[in-house]
Amino acid sequence: MRKKIPSTAALLAFEAAARHESFTRAAEELALTQSAICRQIGALEDFLGVPLFRRTRRGVQLTEAGLSYSRQIAPRLDAIEHDTLAVMAHHGAGSVLELAVVPTFATRWLLPRLAGFQARNPDVVVNMHTQTRPFLFDQTEFDAAIYFGDTGWPGTEAHFLMREYPVPVCSPALPGVREQMSPDEVAELPLLQQTTRPYAWRQWFASAGVRPANDMGGMRLELFSMLAQAAIERMGVALIPPFLIQQELAAGSLISPCLRSFPSTRAYYLIVPEGKAERPALTNFREWLVEEARATPL
Repeated sequence: MRKKIPSTAALLAFEAAARHESFTRAAEELALTQSAICRQIGALEDFLGVPLFRRTRRGVQLTEAGLSYSRQIAPRLDAIEHDTLAVMAHHGAGSVLELAVVPTFATRWLLPRLAGFQARNPDVVVNMHTQTRPFLFDQTEFDAAIYFGDTGWPGTEAHFLMREYPVPVCSPALPGVREQMSPDEVAELPLLQQTTRPYAWRQWFASAGVRPANDMGGMRLELFSMLAQAAIERMGVALIPPFLIQQELAAGSLISPCLRSFPSTRAYYLIVPEGKAERPALTNFREWLVEEARATPL
């Protein structure tokens, strides 16, 4: 029997008051009176045996214990809410996969194909959350991750999906651009850099036997979607895998002035924790995803 867990009502009142550092705003958020919030937090402080707030003339401030407790409680309440919504949404039937994804890959490659998986697996719901760096699965709610980088996450299986084969792309209206440019000529255009692939342009030029002085210069942006938009706005030339910008290439808002490409040293992988690898829903998703990746023209 769990005897050392306070009431959910007290925890919700505390979390809201801690986030706002205001009993009044917490009461407004939870549709309670301020006195009700005070009672709940007072009961929680009595239960814990430590003060969570300092009462001042200007309002309330978290104590060190209160700040520490709020940081621990907030994500746990979020997890409870998440699990509750999942059960309510599916009435306890079917499976839910929580997937960590890199954003542009998920938006431009995975989502346009996901209806095919859902048609084959109507009882499985795939929820997606952006995550660009490695993490420990036992500290999250994720069942798997689609990650661009290297393998070797502790306690996981890695399933290869694809490499990137980026090409230079830009607006057809970018000053100085024309069709069938050489790598030396591309080097004369303003380069758009990606912060998560800082040496991409240097590697691309090296694959052509060119070493321009400015291969590391230019505006730096984090996401491929940001690079694509900057290129469309005639801010420079970006290095992007064509499979992520099919719409822009088809519409003509982006063109490739030089079709030279090179395979990335890193790749996209589906990362699965070993403890969940045999889940039927995850197995079906993995098999479908690998099949789709193999069929993708790069």
